[in-house]
Amino acid sequence: MRFSFYKILLVTILFSFIGCQKNEKKDTITDANTSNSIQYAKSLAIYKHEGYTVVTVSNPWPDAVKNFTYILKEKDGIVPDSLKKYNQISVPLQSIVVTSTTNIPFLEMLGAEKSLVGFPHTDYVSSEKTRALIDAGLVKNVGQNEKLNIEQLIELAPELIVTFGIDNNNPSIENLQKSGLKVLIQADWMEQSPLGKAEWLKLYGALFGKEKEADILFSTIVKEYNNALALVATKKPTSTVLYGSMYQDQWFVAKGSSWVAQFMKDAKANYLWAALEGTGSLGLSFENILDKAKTANFWIATGSFKSLSELEKANPHYSQFDAFTNKTIYTFEGKMGATGGTVFYELSPARPDLVLKDYIKIFHPELLPNYTFTFAQKLN
Repeated sequence: MRFSFYKILLVTILFSFIGCQKNEKKDTITDANTSNSIQYAKSLAIYKHEGYTVVTVSNPWPDAVKNFTYILKEKDGIVPDSLKKYNQISVPLQSIVVTSTTNIPFLEMLGAEKSLVGFPHTDYVSSEKTRALIDAGLVKNVGQNEKLNIEQLIELAPELIVTFGIDNNNPSIENLQKSGLKVLIQADWMEQSPLGKAEWLKLYGALFGKEKEADILFSTIVKEYNNALALVATKKPTSTVLYGSMYQDQWFVAKGSSWVAQFMKDAKANYLWAALEGTGSLGLSFENILDKAKTANFWIATGSFKSLSELEKANPHYSQFDAFTNKTIYTFEGKMGATGGTVFYELSPARPDLVLKDYIKIFHPELLPNYTFTFAQKLN
């Protein structure tokens, strides 16, 4: 899957809770004294109780047939009998393995990166802070997400492995659990709301006993995102925008309810495929794209292109777009880590406020005259 998975990185939350009473105490996931601390994420719910926390993950992959419930048990915490059927994880964690680069910023934001003991495809990590731990041998390369090295993981003995599935058939995850390893399925990649994706930071706050820190950090992101929205509140979406590029014989455009399309909507731009229903992407022919987007004011190109000449070399037909002639092409994927990891894939889900500011800087530069792009680069 490699980088392609994270690029696609890009639902309704379903719960089935069973309650009962024992000794006049409610043994339920929720009660009158608890509420879900999650506001934006659709596939995550966190209920904090005295001595333990209930985490539910729904819609972990497309067409998922079940949800997952985890009990985060604190030292000396007492878990009700009715919840003991769910997977229990002792917290705060001291060691962890994560399998997506999007998890790395969450660890670093909470100061928990030194708890990371393993990661698949370590070359994909672009953060200098975590790269230093990898280079020092403190974070081991544990194979590939679709085929993790179970023997090595058993030797590392992490307290938890956070991973993801892509469909209802996940033999790798099942093998990890059969080996006695604790596994938590994460679904941040299924979120389409920019703030919903970032709110998964709170899961790591719960795992590392840093709920307050996570709440403060996320509140700051929300504030910055809303401040950026306020900048463009009176702007009209007049600029037309093309998104994507050719992959083999198709051009994949982001659908109208996707994570990418939401940023362009929030930045007050007229994304040409905003009316395309659904999330994810749709493959179209070059002719179809050219017919609709030849005169687009801007082009957000996918791929790590560094210049217009490099873009044209990849496909000479790209020069037919007005955005190529007018030099109004940008990419968010050009900044790379020391070993080839893409900064945008890793950091952008955790910092949607910075992504939105980049888009605003592209479409309405007069609003952010002194702002420097975090991810975006203009092709010259």
